Amino acid sequence: MECRLAAAVAALACTVLASPAMAGKSLDAVKQRGTVNCGVNTGRAGFAIVDARGEWRGIDVDYCRAVAAAVLGDAGKVRFTPVSTQTRFTALQSGEIDILARNTTWMLSRDAALGLHWVGVNFYDGQAFIVRKRPGLDSAKKLNGATICLSAGSTTEKTLADYFQANRMSFRSVVLENADAAIKAFEAGRCQVYSNDFGSLAVVRATELKNPDDYEILPELVTKEPLGPAVRRGDDEWFAIARWTLHAMVEAEELGLTQANIDAQRASSASPEIRRFVGTGEDLGKHLGLDRDWSYRIVRQVGNYGDSFDRNLGPNTPISLPRGLMRLWTDGGLMYAPPIR
Repeated sequence: MECRLAAAVAALACTVLASPAMAGKSLDAVKQRGTVNCGVNTGRAGFAIVDARGEWRGIDVDYCRAVAAAVLGDAGKVRFTPVSTQTRFTALQSGEIDILARNTTWMLSRDAALGLHWVGVNFYDGQAFIVRKRPGLDSAKKLNGATICLSAGSTTEKTLADYFQANRMSFRSVVLENADAAIKAFEAGRCQVYSNDFGSLAVVRATELKNPDDYEILPELVTKEPLGPAVRRGDDEWFAIARWTLHAMVEAEELGLTQANIDAQRASSASPEIRRFVGTGEDLGKHLGLDRDWSYRIVRQVGNYGDSFDRNLGPNTPISLPRGLMRLWTDGGLMYAPPIR
């Protein structure tokens, strides 16, 4: 009896593991609508901004396009909704958007209390300070008594208070309506310092401040700011699709799959890992409620994670950011994807 029961349980487990994923309500809605509704920054070069041709560009934009390529077969089937610091969470909670991809920090209070799931990290950042160059001002620990411009609705003021208290310093904050207003106030001299995530400060210095060489970003990162996309809780199927889309972009770079070579690899590669990824081997899409070509389309239409970083933030862009922590784990960075198998 015990042997027969054990065999029955094992057979049931194998059946469950082999079963295709059930389509969730978000996936059904996206397919019926024909677009992925994605909330992005109101305008931050390198992350999400409208270019001179009226096209959205940026690392967060690429992620949204990758989801559309996986789910709808076309990376162009995205409706981008600009959301501010104050409106981003409400837009996701209310269902106005399907995914929030707006350089937003993953932290306990947001993850546990807002009814959201972060799908992963696409940019490892930290809060920093930008100042006008001045002899001797080479460290954040020399900012005692400084006036600092901040944007409303972020956690920046609280983290500043923690940092200054820990270092027995004081500061005076000037809180503005949004980041654009804070940047203008800083440039106009209303404050001595502007504080935001390092990535945002690099964008500001390169693209928004006149005479960028007059400014420098101080070396300290005073917080951890893992930035990444988020979805609503309560739809595990959609969460899995969103999460594995990001993993697929990283895994593709690990496998050496790029927009330039993926068709050739699909036609000739004998590697089981690559064959699974490009859809000519084991069908893994069924576990997500997708077809077998979902990850192939991500790379064919959008590119791998490195393609996206280099195109939007890398050395050949005005922002010219080094990969840093965004390097693959094999190169000493933190970008690491669970195996797609």
